Amino acid sequence: MANQVQILSTKILSPLHKQELMKYGIEVIEADFIKTENKPFELKDLNESLIFTSQNAVHSVLSHPKSEELKKKNVYCVGLKTKTLLTDNGFNVVAYTGYASDLAEIITLIYSSESYTFFSGNLRRDTLPEALKENGIKFNEIQVYDTTLQPQKIKGNPEAVLFFSPSGVKSYLKDNSINKQICFCIGDTTADALSKITKNIIVADQPTIEDVIENVIQEYK
Repeated sequence: MANQVQILSTKILSPLHKQELMKYGIEVIEADFIKTENKPFELKDLNESLIFTSQNAVHSVLSHPKSEELKKKNVYCVGLKTKTLLTDNGFNVVAYTGYASDLAEIITLIYSSESYTFFSGNLRRDTLPEALKENGIKFNEIQVYDTTLQPQKIKGNPEAVLFFSPSGVKSYLKDNSINKQICFCIGDTTADALSKITKNIIVADQPTIEDVIENVIQEYK
């Protein structure tokens, strides 16, 4: 068998995803370059509809004792996994998209008469709030989780690096550099964070971990 390809994931992968890669002789080094934690928040001054752009926000809101009361409201979200998590927990998801920019477009074009409460994290992008503001849509924001960077120096010289968020890119670049490595990115926003550093980027068709893994296998099998 040819020499094993060694890749680095900037997020700890599930055993299933790792097995999948190992089947193709791909060795995985992994570390969590960012950490997310729920933060205490108050559920008050809520608007008619709710916006979630990540699973982290959903998990945090679900841990709030009053979360049951939110299930009567319409929900708009980013990401299929976020949608599934919401639906499985009894929320009514009206629309979901792959990216925040697409969600902003749908809301401004079709649902602009509603008012929104956006459950966010401290490192959230400005895409959505700015689009709502520009279009005069009534919204407020409640921060429900914190993301902290966990930079660390990686030993060895992986042939590829897997990135799952702009924060992950930022954290990785604090102590490591990108030279010839192929960078596999979960989506356009993550790829944008690398655009000034390398042209060697492969972006997943759908912003899911599964699609990133699929791309890696396509590349090295």
